[in-house]
Amino acid sequence: MTQTDATAAAPSVQGPVLVTGGTGKTGRRVVARLRELGVETRAASRSGETPFDWADPTTWQAALDGVTAVYITPLDASPSPTPAFVEQAVASGVRRLVLLSARGVDVPGYFGAAHEVGGPHGEGERAVRASGVTWTILRPGWFSQNFSEGVFLDGVRDGELALPTEDGRAAFIDADDIADVAVAALTEDGHAGQEYGLSGPRALGIADVLDEIAKETGKRAAYVPVDASAFRAGLVADQGFTDQEAGLWTDALEPITTSREAPVLDGVRRALGREPRDFADFVREAAARGVWG
Repeated sequence: MTQTDATAAAPSVQGPVLVTGGTGKTGRRVVARLRELGVETRAASRSGETPFDWADPTTWQAALDGVTAVYITPLDASPSPTPAFVEQAVASGVRRLVLLSARGVDVPGYFGAAHEVGGPHGEGERAVRASGVTWTILRPGWFSQNFSEGVFLDGVRDGELALPTEDGRAAFIDADDIADVAVAALTEDGHAGQEYGLSGPRALGIADVLDEIAKETGKRAAYVPVDASAFRAGLVADQGFTDQEAGLWTDALEPITTSREAPVLDGVRRALGREPRDFADFVREAAARGVWG
């Protein structure tokens, strides 16, 4: 961003912005963009510069003191700590909340018949809507970055990605787009009360994803469809997941398997006035950084 661009995008929000999950996939990108804009920003996490632990409410107040806006990347746990955090944030003087939720939270059966509508993300959404302050909700689908810095990276590098997604498809969303929308909602007017469904511009199957990566790297990983129970067991045995974590990841893949993640959403366009980044653009940049070797 040039000096002229930064001046043109001068934020309307004054005072510190707190970014929970400030070292995570979207959080660290939000922190970087806010600081480029000259916004005083606190990057909060258990190991970050501003100590913050969702499981330890005694860490919340120091992070919130003096803050005017918060980017909330909630803990995916039930019951959700988000409602209590939102209440404390508003009592501390926060006037703007941007919540990272999830695609399909409001759709019955989106994550399978065994899952209630909303879950912990739904609890968070209800809390910010009832907060009495300005709020914006982001509902992204599966991140492109799961192939470059997430649970799928090792499989891509090792040449075989085994997943229980069959021939399902998803319009993967770039975390950079999520961060751009979050920063707009944190620093600009016009996003109050908006719920932005976020996706990429086209749907891809896992085999298509690996083809895109192969075009840039010259190294082809094979997509191997596996049974969901075998996938879940592998997460526990090979990657150190707990049973609960493995179950959450496996269930989260259900919308890809059923292609519920395939429809393209308009949230990036509505929030930013541009189209979302294509998966090929994400691959090109990640490959240039040597992510896949």
